[in-house]
Amino acid sequence: MNRVRVKVCGITRAEDVRAAIAVGVDVLGFNLAAGPRRLACDQAAALARLVPPSLGVVALVMDQDLEPTLDLVARLRATAVQLHGDEPPELAEALARRVPVIKAFRIRAAADLHAALAYPADALLFDAWVATVAGGSGCSWDHRLLQGLTIDRPWILAGGIRPENAAEAVATLRPWAIDVASGVEEDGRPGCKCPQRLAALMAAVEEGSCRISR
Repeated sequence: MNRVRVKVCGITRAEDVRAAIAVGVDVLGFNLAAGPRRLACDQAAALARLVPPSLGVVALVMDQDLEPTLDLVARLRATAVQLHGDEPPELAEALARRVPVIKAFRIRAAADLHAALAYPADALLFDAWVATVAGGSGCSWDHRLLQGLTIDRPWILAGGIRPENAAEAVATLRPWAIDVASGVEEDGRPGCKCPQRLAALMAAVEEGSCRISR
């Protein structure tokens, strides 16, 4: 059984890096863009150094030019960069020559998904559309929009994923990976992950992945 991959984003503390590693998370994401989980590059680089080479490190950026983005990737030794703004396709293509590119899209209608499929990224991340924030809101979106859609590359399900609904989401939608931020955090503390919720999430993803393979 191949378990669906798990990416935990918005890591802000060393203890959360260790907790994520302990439960078997596949990828850790560091927010260098905006919001309450945003880190300065030096902070993110220090935390990224705690991640073993066997796991992925994603640098999340928004509307940055090519060279500054590549500098952040190098300083974090990131295995991928996640674009979370209005980056033009030309920038993604230039970045992809140096590092795998994940492009995040906020979804509120089928047209948003179709636009995503035309974007030149190595993987696509589908998140909820919330007017006031670019991600990490904890809000879900209408997964029925995925019905009948052929996705030609790895895709990541985000937006309101938490231990309580992860098994069903994984089994029903069969994403390549899930992305979680607020769903594994301590109540009212953005960026502060809860070890018990991280463990519960991994158990739920295991359950959902087993249901796929039956």
